[in-house]
Amino acid sequence: MKKLTKRQFLGGSAVVGAAATLGAPAIHAQQAIKWRFQTYAGAALGEHVTKPVIDKINEAAKGELEIELYYADQLVPTGELFRALQTGTIDAVHSDDDSMASPAEVRVFGGYFPMATRHALDVPVLFHQYGLADIWTKAYEKVGGVKWLSAAGQDPCNFNTKKEITSLADLDGLKLYTFPTAGRFLSQFGVVPVSIPYEDTEVAVQTGELDGMSWSGITEDYTVGWADVTDYFLTNNISGAWIGSFFVNEKRWADLPEHLQSVVMSAIESGHHYRNQWYWGGEAKLRATGTKLQLRSIPQNEWREVEDAADKFWQEISETGETAEKIVNIFRDYRKVINSAGIPYSFS
Repeated sequence: MKKLTKRQFLGGSAVVGAAATLGAPAIHAQQAIKWRFQTYAGAALGEHVTKPVIDKINEAAKGELEIELYYADQLVPTGELFRALQTGTIDAVHSDDDSMASPAEVRVFGGYFPMATRHALDVPVLFHQYGLADIWTKAYEKVGGVKWLSAAGQDPCNFNTKKEITSLADLDGLKLYTFPTAGRFLSQFGVVPVSIPYEDTEVAVQTGELDGMSWSGITEDYTVGWADVTDYFLTNNISGAWIGSFFVNEKRWADLPEHLQSVVMSAIESGHHYRNQWYWGGEAKLRATGTKLQLRSIPQNEWREVEDAADKFWQEISETGETAEKIVNIFRDYRKVINSAGIPYSFS
């Protein structure tokens, strides 16, 4: 048998390799899944409450999932977020059920449900230890088109205003930017809730359209510029923590591979952790050392009237349906536990 030279052998291998390559099907790089994501927060606030989550997803997904972040009202008004999410105009959302006009039966409890929480950690406890996560999951399954992913607490709902507030009577007639349910509750004390685009609020205070906000704690007041246009911060709050969630279009989530679903959930949980410490530390530091807002308080014996009104509000809401009754009962059970536990869980 004739021996092949090294050159002949290598040349023949190249021909075989070329033929094999030509005969094989073409392999194309998988295109990235692209999502459009809108948050309830403006750009300055979104830098802390939403962008860290999106950045972490984009980094960990390694090009398989690319999320483009939009801030408050950039694609659609906040009040239209649910509908846009359900129809697929937006792929995912960070908001509270109340602000985005969710038709789910849990809507009234999103955002700031009066006196339901005292601290940010109350929210994950209520969702993971007292059953709210299951209730939220089922509520959105019932509505269809939108999947609820996760909830967490953020800052309390205090008041920052142009006018000094030292008594309940000072609330009468105040035009405040606030959440739908919070506004509904506060109206009994003479507050006039005003609904305008988030980014317009600072100018609205300067023009007199607003007297201030009942929308956040002091960390946000400084972060978004509201401390520059208002003068006073009321230490009393109508709720100790915002209940906000991450939502996704149901089909987009079903189409997402499991390993990318894990990436999204991991990033969301990491974001929850960051916000907890950012708000908790910010609230204390800015109350103690902030120079832009003067602190004021309504005496506790007078503020008790607001707390009693919240109890009546809870009862009214509990009578609107079976799910509402179940959630209110959970809040009541949790309140009994923390009140019995004493400091630092309760106030006294």
